[in-house]
Amino acid sequence: MRKILILVSLATFTACNSGSDSAKVETTAATDSSKTDNLTYPYTANYSSKFEIGDPNNALTVLELYKDWDNNTFDNSKNRFADSVLLAFSDGSVLFGNRDSVFNAAKQFRNTMGTVKSVPVAWTALKSTDKGDNWVLVWFTEHRTAANGKMDSTYYQETWRLNKDGKVDRFYQYAANPTPPTKK
Repeated sequence: MRKILILVSLATFTACNSGSDSAKVETTAATDSSKTDNLTYPYTANYSSKFEIGDPNNALTVLELYKDWDNNTFDNSKNRFADSVLLAFSDGSVLFGNRDSVFNAAKQFRNTMGTVKSVPVAWTALKSTDKGDNWVLVWFTEHRTAANGKMDSTYYQETWRLNKDGKVDRFYQYAANPTPPTKK
C-alpha cells in the first residue's frame, strides 16, 4: 500500500507541475543540486550515494525499448544493448551473456505474450558521480491481454544501466501485483 501511495503522490506532483511552474521547479532543482551534502547517514551505500541528473538521451533510449516491447517490434532495439548484458527480473530469474543470446531469449519470451501496453508513471536519468555510470529509473504499469482475452497488469520499477556508448548493459526489475479491493 505504501508503494502505491508513493506512486500516486509522484504522479500527482508531476501532474501539478505544468506550464511556467515547471520552469520554476527545474530552476530550483538545479540550484538545490549545488548544495553540499553535509549529512551523516546511518548507512553507507554498497554501490554509491552520489548521483546527479544524467543525460536525458539515456532515458529516451530506454523508453524506446519499452515502445518496441509494447509493439512487439523488439528487433528494432537490438542495437540498444551492449555486447555483454545482464538482466535480473523480479521473479529471480537472470539472463546473462552476449547480446545475441540474451536478446533472443527476451524476444522468445515476448512472443509468448499477447498485447502489452506500458503506462509510464515517471522516469529519470541519473549519473553516479563517483562511479561514472549512467542509470535510468522507470516506474510504470504494464497492462497485458493474453491471446485468450485474459487481462492482467503489474506495477514495475526498473533500473537500467547504460555504458559509455549509451548501450544497455545491466537491468534490474522490481514488481508488485495490484491487489483487488477487499469486500466489506
